[in-house]
Amino acid sequence: MIKIEENKEELKKVAYISIISFGLISLFGDIIYEGARSIVPTYLKLLGASAVIVGTVIGLGEFLGYALRLLSGYVADVKKSYWPFVFVGYGLLVVIPLLALTMDWRLAVILILLERIAKAMRSPARDTLLSVTTKGVGTGKAFGFHELMDQIGAVTGPAIVTLILFYTGDIKLAFLTLGIPYLILVSVLLLGYKRMSPFTKRALESIERKSKVEEKLTSTFYLYSLAVFLNTAGLIHMALILYIATAVFPKDLEYLIPVVFLVIQLVDAVMALIAGYSYDKIGRTFLIFPFILSIFPTIFALQFSIQSIWIAAAIFGLVFGMQESVYRAAVADITGISKRGTAYGIFNTLYGLGFLVSGYIFGYFIDLIEANVISVEIAILYSVAMQIVAMAFLILSIKLAKQSQ
Repeated sequence: MIKIEENKEELKKVAYISIISFGLISLFGDIIYEGARSIVPTYLKLLGASAVIVGTVIGLGEFLGYALRLLSGYVADVKKSYWPFVFVGYGLLVVIPLLALTMDWRLAVILILLERIAKAMRSPARDTLLSVTTKGVGTGKAFGFHELMDQIGAVTGPAIVTLILFYTGDIKLAFLTLGIPYLILVSVLLLGYKRMSPFTKRALESIERKSKVEEKLTSTFYLYSLAVFLNTAGLIHMALILYIATAVFPKDLEYLIPVVFLVIQLVDAVMALIAGYSYDKIGRTFLIFPFILSIFPTIFALQFSIQSIWIAAAIFGLVFGMQESVYRAAVADITGISKRGTAYGIFNTLYGLGFLVSGYIFGYFIDLIEANVISVEIAILYSVAMQIVAMAFLILSIKLAKQSQ
């Protein structure tokens, strides 16, 4: 009995060390790329890109950032080599300060897509390492708390950018300044690896010894992933909310555009932690809540007013906080460890494909609305229809999971 209690205490200790270590790594990573993402739509527009180009590029970036996780997750599973993907994925964030050197939107697009590819390389490996070392506290809490630490960085990055734009108005200087947290990230990553590698190695070896039977991904997993794809495809992306803000905010208030992004990240941070605890208590039925909420960012963003932009940003932050925490936690709960990296790869591919569809369609809608070709109601109707179908697949996956228990 004493031995069991000691094991439980040891598992909790390892879990919290893992959450904090990976959280700090993600924190500095988020300062860099979320700081950049808060001004990328504005930067692309300044370089001459239209709404459909911005929407498609951001959507394509999200798609690559998630679709390539299928490959990186599979290779990481086969090779049982997760840390190299983490190192390369975070190392490639050097492209962010390099954006300051671009003069053409096409070159900027290449660097933006490289940053998303870097995220694809590190995420399945990082999530797998996090999931195998945090069983002692629950997956919802673990991913929720990790997302909270992520969001501290995601708030700090745009805040730094906002201050630079407020005092200098120099968007290129903002990109260059993000090179400082990049150097800190490299140091934190090396220290984190030294601290965490013994735990992750021991956890993976223990699970591998216990897993004698080859596991397969279930229909529940595929239905759930399809539901998330439809949910995301019907949700206007934050980049297009920022793009609309660029058109709506007067020149003397343009420095507030990164603050819109900051609002998204702040709400995301708080919601991620609340969602994590709620998910552990309620289960996957809790996910119906963000699916319903996903309708409202479109409704408010397309009102093309300063007030509605703030509301759209806040609601998007609520949804995104749940997407980035409990959506991922659900994957861990419905898949076996031997296929965990592959499962995250497939899940994130569909998630990213949803953002590609969303970026193109809503970008196209915005261009047509601004040209008075279609009404706002058409875009809203599309969003509502997608969320209804998404919820149907989500509920079906929940029922199927209950039947198989």
